[in-house]
Amino acid sequence: MDRFQEMQVFVRIAERHSFTQAADDLQMPRATVTNLMKRLEERLGARLLERTTRTVRLTPDGETHYRRCVRLIQDLEEAEGSFRHAEPKGLLRVNLQGTLARHFIVPALPAFLERYAQIELHVGEDDRLVDLVREGVDCVLRAGTLQDSSMIARRVALLEQVTVASPAYLARHGAPDDLRVLESHRAVNYISSATGRAVPLEFVVNGSIETVELASAISVTGVELYTQAALAGLGIVQVPRYHIDDALAVGRLQCMLPAFPPPPMPVSVLYPHSRQLSARVRVFVDWVASVFDATNARDS
Repeated sequence: MDRFQEMQVFVRIAERHSFTQAADDLQMPRATVTNLMKRLEERLGARLLERTTRTVRLTPDGETHYRRCVRLIQDLEEAEGSFRHAEPKGLLRVNLQGTLARHFIVPALPAFLERYAQIELHVGEDDRLVDLVREGVDCVLRAGTLQDSSMIARRVALLEQVTVASPAYLARHGAPDDLRVLESHRAVNYISSATGRAVPLEFVVNGSIETVELASAISVTGVELYTQAALAGLGIVQVPRYHIDDALAVGRLQCMLPAFPPPPMPVSVLYPHSRQLSARVRVFVDWVASVFDATNARDS
């Protein structure tokens, strides 16, 4: 076992704040990870990690050495990545927004895994903000406007959105034909995991975006709940069209205010600013972009 492996182990422990989770990520025995760290600290003559019963923290010397190790690992991965014929391999941890995963990504995964047979894919599903470094995630797929400047975001799609409500709701409250009439209506409020506040409705009017905040009998934090609340007649929602095509086709939801559509929803892949993309992350990000490109080509 060489010094580069010691650096990899040290960096992963520092980021995961755990020997056990680092060992799981690197697919190594816990005892091996412990011995590598002991050998590294003995050779350097410095204590790099403070261990407690609950977590592992970097010492001041550890902070300095961590930054150096990250740069060295980036340089080596970039050098190896310059050989395009090298087959990407290893564990790839990704986190996907659920409806995007089920509709676009999972159906296309067999082709990806056949093409990159040496990649072991670990997929999580979430709508929440994910601390990629702390949680050991390589990249995430998210919909919506992104505010996290610590991440690099590659936009892979712009999805058409529609404003909809159920026939039962429209029968009770009427079908508005102008934004000014919305004051008497109710929305299903979607609570942003980033801000903890309700996301207002948005409408494109003469090329500009106008926001409208409506009263609500129910607020939700999940995409599926958001749509189900609209289907139950609890209020107006704005969702990507692909998500409710079936409900529109059978009349369970109806489009509203077509003259003032919501702005399209951006879809992005995010990965840490401080990292050089590994070959396996790079090919996955490129592949995700190609999946949405193919979808756009079919729909156009």
